[in-house]
Amino acid sequence: MHPLRPALLAFSLVLSLAGCASVLHHQPPLTKLTENSGGVMPDEQKRMHFDHAELHIAVDPSQQRIDATATLSFTAHEPTNALVLDLDRNLPISAIEVDDKPLASTDWSNPEGRLRIQLPHALNAGERVSATVHYGGRPHVAKRAPWDGGFVWSHTKDGQPWVGSAVEGEGCDLFWPCIDHPQGKPDLVDLYVTVPKPLVAPGNGVLMGVSDEGDKRTYHWRAKHPTTYAISINVGPYQELTGEYHSRYGNVIPLQYWYLPGEEEQARKLFAEFPRMLAFNEAVIGPYPFGDEKMGVVETPYLGMEHQTINAYGNHYAKDGSGFDWLLQHEFAHEWFGNQMTNADWDDMWLHEAFATYMQPLYSQSINGDMGYYAWLGKLRLTLHDRFPLVSGTSKTEEQVYDDERGPGLDIYNKGALMLHSLRTLIGDEKFFESLRVLVYGTPDPKPGNFAPHYANAHDFIDIVNKVSGRDLSWFFNVYLYQAQLPALDEQRQGTTLSLHWRVPHDLPFPMPVEVQVDGKLHVLPMTHGEGVLDVPADALVIIDPHSKLLRDLPQVTEYQQWQKAQKAAQSKAKSG
Repeated sequence: MHPLRPALLAFSLVLSLAGCASVLHHQPPLTKLTENSGGVMPDEQKRMHFDHAELHIAVDPSQQRIDATATLSFTAHEPTNALVLDLDRNLPISAIEVDDKPLASTDWSNPEGRLRIQLPHALNAGERVSATVHYGGRPHVAKRAPWDGGFVWSHTKDGQPWVGSAVEGEGCDLFWPCIDHPQGKPDLVDLYVTVPKPLVAPGNGVLMGVSDEGDKRTYHWRAKHPTTYAISINVGPYQELTGEYHSRYGNVIPLQYWYLPGEEEQARKLFAEFPRMLAFNEAVIGPYPFGDEKMGVVETPYLGMEHQTINAYGNHYAKDGSGFDWLLQHEFAHEWFGNQMTNADWDDMWLHEAFATYMQPLYSQSINGDMGYYAWLGKLRLTLHDRFPLVSGTSKTEEQVYDDERGPGLDIYNKGALMLHSLRTLIGDEKFFESLRVLVYGTPDPKPGNFAPHYANAHDFIDIVNKVSGRDLSWFFNVYLYQAQLPALDEQRQGTTLSLHWRVPHDLPFPMPVEVQVDGKLHVLPMTHGEGVLDVPADALVIIDPHSKLLRDLPQVTEYQQWQKAQKAAQSKAKSG
């Protein structure tokens, strides 16, 4: 089991699991290839542009299986004679057609979950091809969704089927033939989900129609540029709340929430938060990226996931005194940081998680003032591990990034968010939020219709910040993104002289200014060469960084974490004894 599934939670302080009731049948193990999402994209996949996916998926909750047909259309970037996709080999393929012509079984293979289809004729650049894959079986069951990916087969309190998919960790290939890589987005997806009556199947994008077929019903959803892992299956006896949000940008955004029967009062209270969240995010970031589709949320039998325009919510309407549902707010932020702007490689997943996590303190500040903002930052600060850099500079799989033992893990959420706080204090609100908008939309002046979903990496953001701020801040990112250890601020006080010195991994340049408050008066040391000196009265009350602008090593936090670890070890020993 991988402990950090996946891009869905702001931090581990509230990792209470939704009560999943999946019946775990004996299931064959996933191959290493299927288990891992991302990494280096095969050359054959790089040669193709993914135009369209038409997915027909019949869900049978009683047998915990799916029967599906996927028709996938591509345009060749370069000459190629093969189409390479990803699909869990534990979903047997019965037949494949290319451009409506059946292939012999010798023309395709899927031994390890990488489906290779030999094309009848080689393609030249600019030529198109369509492949139809017929497959089915029992999709991989999540043991602990959403950290462990797969399907969740559950039941409502009155025994009705309740099904959800959450596949960020292992990837889209757990239930449909796709390109399991962040850059594998199709331009358009038509998703047809067939379910037994009277169950409902909320989905991504816009509902194009519902058709009846005897005792079954098919829901047809259409979504533009969906993130691969953000395509989802949701089935249950849902009831629906609908509304409209009139945006500051002049467009009207549909609001939809699917909830379980018997929860209407709580559901209406949560639904009432939708307009406030939209108003805040549009004011701080910019236009909701999918305003012509919907802001959608569906109650799920697991904690949560940022499925595009149909965010999964399983927080049980919990209250924490902040005045908002932190889980919903976090997942909703991923519509901007994840679905509109998508990391080009898992190595840059901090672009999703750091920004989405930083939205919670910002949102709390809008409701609770500065106390709410700094309370969130204070909780985040206690969780940092600092074992691996946020960015390695090489292509990674999801597992390599999210595993605390082998990668940055939760630091891409919490350390990244605290880094953004420090960056904001360094360059000021105007330049910070302009940089954020350019990262998300590719323009500082986004309006509905003048932007499209796109990919980004760490270098893109650094270049944006440098351009917008008019300064070369590479030194800032070289330390916070590419080094595991935090910078430490050494203090020395001799007589009336206060000396400060930045101690940085590998002695990298770090001219991070430091504020010092002396008997109520604020001084700013530029720390041009990583050092600063200030004359202070011998008996003065001196506060370093009084407004908590600096992300730095703090001995008291390390001591607390060590104490906490010892407490847990002692409790574990007492239980086992």
